[in-house]
Amino acid sequence: MKPVEIYTSPLCGFCHAAKRLLTQKGVAFSEVDVLANPDRKPEMIKRADGGRTVPQIFVGDMHVGGCDDLYALERAGKLDALLAT
Repeated sequence: MKPVEIYTSPLCGFCHAAKRLLTQKGVAFSEVDVLANPDRKPEMIKRADGGRTVPQIFVGDMHVGGCDDLYALERAGKLDALLAT
């Protein structure tokens, strides 16, 4: 399974929803709290091609996007395949 990394903020409901979906699927992920670690936010913006909002989700080197993008992959039946490859 590819490593999953998610940039979050503790105040973000979309972050909680994205983490909940990953947890329900049994997916281990590393989390970067950009509120607690503001020095990591420029890294997130660069990796996300300018994306400034949280969550920003990465599967391996692929930028998935935000919470809506993650749930869209799940609804389309494509998330499991992405995680497995």
